[in-house]
Amino acid sequence: MSIAFGLIWGGGVFLLGLIHLASPSYAASFLAGIGSIYPGFHGARNFGDALVGGVYALIDGSVGGLVFAWLYNLFAAQAS
Repeated sequence: MSIAFGLIWGGGVFLLGLIHLASPSYAASFLAGIGSIYPGFHGARNFGDALVGGVYALIDGSVGGLVFAWLYNLFAAQAS
């Protein structure tokens, strides 16, 4: 679960960063919002920024997936 969430979120942010490089108006507000959360990520102004955002999102998504799976298992065990 952790790996899947990390790959989906990290890949999504990285892909949006790459698309933003090709078309600067695409997802600018979203990437600015993400940039306010992830230190060192400045809205995908270059390939390095897109990569940094993708790595931060990979870690963030993995932690989120880990917490989600832990909570799911906790409540599933209580229900049975």
